[in-house]
Amino acid sequence: MVGKASRFRLAFLRFSRSLQCATHGKLKLTLPAMPTIFSRIVAGELPAFKVAEDADHLAFLDITPLVEGHTLVIPKQEIDYIFDMTPQALAALHVFAQRVAKGVQAAVPCKRIGVAVIGLEVPHAHIHLIPLNKVSDMNFANPKIKVADDRMRELAAAIAAQVPGGSGLPTAAAAAPAAAPADSNDATLAQLQKLTQGLNFISESDAPLEAVSYAAPTGDLPNAQLLQVVGEPAGTPVEKVELTQFLSNHTADNGVTGSVATANRFKALQMYLKQELDGVQVYRVGKGPRIHAYALGRDVAGRLAGFKTVLTAT
Repeated sequence: MVGKASRFRLAFLRFSRSLQCATHGKLKLTLPAMPTIFSRIVAGELPAFKVAEDADHLAFLDITPLVEGHTLVIPKQEIDYIFDMTPQALAALHVFAQRVAKGVQAAVPCKRIGVAVIGLEVPHAHIHLIPLNKVSDMNFANPKIKVADDRMRELAAAIAAQVPGGSGLPTAAAAAPAAAPADSNDATLAQLQKLTQGLNFISESDAPLEAVSYAAPTGDLPNAQLLQVVGEPAGTPVEKVELTQFLSNHTADNGVTGSVATANRFKALQMYLKQELDGVQVYRVGKGPRIHAYALGRDVAGRLAGFKTVLTAT
């Protein structure tokens, strides 16, 4: 009597012979392709320091970056070669990358955001967004840097908070260190918006003044707490400057604005800040060619209010 094991071996042998006949004597088995690392991140199987997301795209920090803030932008649909994407999908990926790049540049002091597509590391189309202060920052032959997880979380939250139109991340509000938005009935903010409308801070390039209002703990804020309130990465250098000194080139009738009328508007803004806000101070945040500047003081509600802008110097 043939045992169960013998019958199984006989059945498998007959099955193998039938496959060999069907494939001209060669047994071929095709295994399903494994998902890429990026697809596993999209599926939530692997963690990532995400900075932005929409229905079709995802952006997250490179865990082996060339510099801090090095970000990867991918389509959620797995496709190996970026130029195999449809024209519409390729265009949409770059539009999404543009928004992310603006968030990176606002959060990480740099001259520009470099863009690269290599495509040899992971078989899933992706764009590198790299904060640049010099050309060599884009050299992929450079040793990769190691960034601590806590710092990566801070960078991701800071970038997400600066992505135009919002990061799209479901947990962005909880993860980002930025303060809660100002009350729409905030009279101080409304007045600041009128005073700053159309004004630009002139350095090596022009940058608009943006009225701001932040909820903040009471009392004097140490630099670490200030950075958290305004949504800047922890550990970023902070320098304090007196408001009159900061605006001196803009309030002078023969100053950099080239217009007495504009100089008078800066004088009115300066006067309002000094008279209506308590303890006004300018905070220069960051280093390098692009520095974020915040002119802030306490309003009657205890919020930190004023304006922010960007200084450029090479």
